[in-house]
Amino acid sequence: MQAAGAAAVGRRPNVLILFSDDQRFDTIAVLGNREIRTPNLDRLVARGTAFTQAHIMGGISPAVCVASRAMFWSGQSLFRADERLTAEVTGRGRKGPFTLLPELFRRHGYTTFGTGKWHNRAPLFARAFSSGASILMGGGSDHWKVPEHDFRADGVYAAAPDRIATKHYSELFADAAIGFLEQRKLGAEPFLLSVCFTAPHDPRQAPPEVRALYRPEQLRLPKSFRVEHPFDNGELKIRDEMLAPFPRTPAVVREHIADYYAMITHMDAQIGRILEALERTGEARETIIVFGADNGLAVGRHGLLGKQNLYDHSVRVPLVLAGPGVARGKRVSSLCYLHDVYPTLCQLTGLPVPETVESRSLLGGARYESLFFAYRNLQRGVTQGRWKLIRYYAPAAERMQLFDLAKDPDELQDLSVDRRYAGRIGELREEMGRWMQRTEDPLR
Repeated sequence: MQAAGAAAVGRRPNVLILFSDDQRFDTIAVLGNREIRTPNLDRLVARGTAFTQAHIMGGISPAVCVASRAMFWSGQSLFRADERLTAEVTGRGRKGPFTLLPELFRRHGYTTFGTGKWHNRAPLFARAFSSGASILMGGGSDHWKVPEHDFRADGVYAAAPDRIATKHYSELFADAAIGFLEQRKLGAEPFLLSVCFTAPHDPRQAPPEVRALYRPEQLRLPKSFRVEHPFDNGELKIRDEMLAPFPRTPAVVREHIADYYAMITHMDAQIGRILEALERTGEARETIIVFGADNGLAVGRHGLLGKQNLYDHSVRVPLVLAGPGVARGKRVSSLCYLHDVYPTLCQLTGLPVPETVESRSLLGGARYESLFFAYRNLQRGVTQGRWKLIRYYAPAAERMQLFDLAKDPDELQDLSVDRRYAGRIGELREEMGRWMQRTEDPLR
């Protein structure tokens, strides 16, 4: 990616954030998935930079998306981000003030508009956004019966929605984004537009004509398909894992994959509508576009369905940037975090990075030598790119897994039982310990 001082001349560029829910890193066709249809994301990759080793740090509850979104919006690491986004409401925090990404842009003259899923504290939405529409204050629900909230400038949102919309979530949120773009005057103050889809989160309910594009019997099973997980990871009987019977069968997993791909394809079409509106309104050339997801999903890999684990299929996510200051047609394989988007957007727009932001800009410079992952008090992990160690604290069986991702990207061969790798395990455990201290991990 090119370094940029986008604000050097004239008006600062706009920012469009497109965010999906539960989308795994390998679900964009042009990045190697030959079975899925994502023409609009493919075009976005072609005109921008794809970060193929983007990860989240993990989660502190089964709703991994809550912590992931907290990190994304605050630029903070896992345990601090959640505390800070909670502290604003409860007063229990000890870390002091923080600035949300849209809030920073709002302070510097941007119109900030939000639509879609906001799975963090409701009062913070009004602090972050100056306007919005079709807001989902919470997690997922029936995609055809949307509990929709209108924007509240005072940040006070009732538990009951303002209405139940009967249009598909993805279409509803795209409509709100397009409405915002079309009512703006060209050349007005710059904007930050956030569109947070709920696709492809379950229940996976794509329109029938889109679902018909995917015939389960024609889809390949993942290499890591298993009828069950080989051991108790501490979280095998939660809601996500109960969406299919045990043991897993090839037929059932293929049905889930078809539903999953259909939701992504339908969302991709709505992203296309938003990008067309951006072109139509004359704002496309002056807009930085970010596409990312809050976490991945197993969908049959390792005998799992959900995201409550530290395998790559759950902690790696798609991340694409395009627009002013961003290199075209480039792929970056350096390790990075999703919440690195915060300081990256600051650099691209010339805005100051708040002192509370811990993450790093994606625009070259300092690189991560390793990444750290955590899930509740049950699992911890660390990767150096090639080598990855996962440690399990499950009451039933405390154990480790070691993978050589260069030779075994599907994480099939656990090398932790091979004495030849004792030194490697020791090195990774030390690195994990350093991360646990640095992030104030409660297990440190």
